[in-house]
Amino acid sequence: MGKRRRGNQDLTNLTKKQKKHLKEFGEQHPFHDNVVDRPEKTQILRLEPDSPRYPEPDSEEDSDLEQKSAYQKLLSTMIEGADDNSEEEESEDEDDGEEVEGEEEEEEVEEEGDDAEEDERLDDSQDKEHPEKTNGDIEENKEGEMEGEFTDKKNEAAFCLETNLLAEGEENIEDQEQEEDMYVKHQEIELSEEEVGRISQGSKIKTQVKWPKLGVLQCVCPLERFPAMGQPSSAPVPPIHKTLEANWRLLNQPFGPEGGGMTDVTERQKELLKLMGTYRDVYFTNRSPLREAKEVRSAYCLHVLNHVLKANTRVLRNNAKLKETKEVDEDFRDQGLTRPKVLILVPFRDGALRVVQTFITLFEPKGKKMDVSNKKRFKEDFGEEAGEKPPNLHRPDDYHAVFSGNVDDHFRIGVSILKRSMRLYSPFYSSDIIIASPLGLRTVLGADGEKKRDFDFLSSIELLIVDQADVFLMQNWEHLLHVLKHLNLQPLDSHGVDFSRVRMWNLNNWAAHYRQTLVFSAVQEPQITNILTKHCHNYRGQVCSKTIPKVGSICQVLVQLPHVFQMFHSDSFMDQDARFQFFVEKILPQYRDSVMSHTFIYVPSYFDFVRLRNYLKKEDISFASVSEYSQRSEVSRARHYFQKGEKQFMLFSERFHFYKRYTIKGIHNLIFYGLPTYPHFYSEVCNMLQAGVREGGSVSFTCTALYSRYDMHRLAAIAGADRAAQMLQSKKPVHLFITGEEKNT
Repeated sequence: MGKRRRGNQDLTNLTKKQKKHLKEFGEQHPFHDNVVDRPEKTQILRLEPDSPRYPEPDSEEDSDLEQKSAYQKLLSTMIEGADDNSEEEESEDEDDGEEVEGEEEEEEVEEEGDDAEEDERLDDSQDKEHPEKTNGDIEENKEGEMEGEFTDKKNEAAFCLETNLLAEGEENIEDQEQEEDMYVKHQEIELSEEEVGRISQGSKIKTQVKWPKLGVLQCVCPLERFPAMGQPSSAPVPPIHKTLEANWRLLNQPFGPEGGGMTDVTERQKELLKLMGTYRDVYFTNRSPLREAKEVRSAYCLHVLNHVLKANTRVLRNNAKLKETKEVDEDFRDQGLTRPKVLILVPFRDGALRVVQTFITLFEPKGKKMDVSNKKRFKEDFGEEAGEKPPNLHRPDDYHAVFSGNVDDHFRIGVSILKRSMRLYSPFYSSDIIIASPLGLRTVLGADGEKKRDFDFLSSIELLIVDQADVFLMQNWEHLLHVLKHLNLQPLDSHGVDFSRVRMWNLNNWAAHYRQTLVFSAVQEPQITNILTKHCHNYRGQVCSKTIPKVGSICQVLVQLPHVFQMFHSDSFMDQDARFQFFVEKILPQYRDSVMSHTFIYVPSYFDFVRLRNYLKKEDISFASVSEYSQRSEVSRARHYFQKGEKQFMLFSERFHFYKRYTIKGIHNLIFYGLPTYPHFYSEVCNMLQAGVREGGSVSFTCTALYSRYDMHRLAAIAGADRAAQMLQSKKPVHLFITGEEKNT
């Protein structure tokens, strides 16, 4: 081992290797914590309140003489066979000192961001008028409110779980609640290898129950000893940590009765908290981006803080007990292999801003300002600058709700919480909560074969929140799946953990079976449901809301036109060939005649969009195309040619409509190659037929929509639950709707 470097280093003194590291990752040592050497016998270590947990040895000889514990020997078997050169390289990185701070880092991060933006350009569906901003660093080190090295070390000590104790008067803060608290029960449940095998095999018991606000709930239970959900009365609201009780009513003030007033909890929040308090996986759909989104966010933020504070309180209480005793038994196993407990995935920076603001509102002491480190820097990075948003945009309310604030989709930030303080931009391995976008984490996780990657910080995630999952469908769904694949894997390094404090189910690599996943979406989609099927294996089971609206969005169509729904046969949800063949053989020939000009083709999938575009080019058909990757000038020309009739067809992608919501004029014939992901997109596109029609002019409109039996949820949201059921059960493949009348042909 080379000579250990002590203290922080100035940017001008960095080695060539460190500068390269900093340029690529925005930090000096992104893959490992600064962990100094540990004492010989961690089992009987007596912690002092003001001393570091692992004192640094006085010399290299002390470090070399350190004895390996049984747990360290166990760990060494996990990383056997690793490349010796890579291990030496990692050791050098780990010894290279403390975090780097300074203004020069911003320039390096911007260079890294440009490269990442170029690599992701073809896959990512971000709005082209708002170029991607990248932070690019796992441990954010840009200088904000912190003033110098002393403040940084002070923050590290103040938020270190291992060296802190409970504040005076808090020793017995939850002793009465522990026996009945579901958090404690969930953590202390012991599974057998047979039960773990049954969970992995996918054995499930399905039941169904109806709740007043959440509607129909489908419950899945992998084990008989954890029964399915019953009525709301069978699941009490979980006890709230004393620190959060005072501000919960204040946070809920906007949801009170009309005319003002406060409420402890709304009925929807009460039912959500009951479900989340059971530590089952929850999939809540039909989440409106307007008022309902704020209620849901407040509920899961309360659940997150409740979980983190209870976990940290248990660790601090055990720290005090360990100070008084020399014996370490199973009662002190209260931690994971790494510190991060909660991962919150949101699509835009504005979502992260609102989550942190909710945390502060819930956590802030009454009548006092909460101690939040790096708050000013956070507002600058995640807030929206004045004049950044284009004025006078005439868009639907749901558009403004989704795209309000900072819509950059490449970010990640660590949050550590201890006592009455919160630290933003904490290193991941020192954080309790990680808030990120899938793209922001993807650039850290890397891919197989890459040398510069890290995912150990996701090894002990106990609570996963996927908010606005439907928006991830409009970005790049593969990024989300990539993150899910790297959750709860055994870490490749110890990161200074005390194995005598690690829970046995973490050591057994069973953390995935104890992780709770909460998914919130505005729509029901098979791809989102697949998250819980393939990536969630909670031993307590899952609860999914299955409420389907009785009245479909077709009732919002203002234009008088016939709606022809044509069903085609498909062997699976992913069978795109059947849809393509049906379109080119049955539908497209009807519109090839010049009389059927001004035909608008709406395509939900970009894969299908590219396939159709190539086919139309090959067949030399007159068409214009607009997608999320089109430049503004290309969009303007396409709209002009289509409206004037110079182009017979317009190929239009759903993602472009999601990000822009332009009104296309000159549509006479409308084809839905696939049913829209969002049901209200159907009525919005149909109502475009009125645009551009001169007063007094008469134009005959047509509308054709293709669907298969795998489009059940989308069809029900558009045509209504009852009509959709009739259409799927009918032997006739074509159904016609005209101004509220239904005719089968």
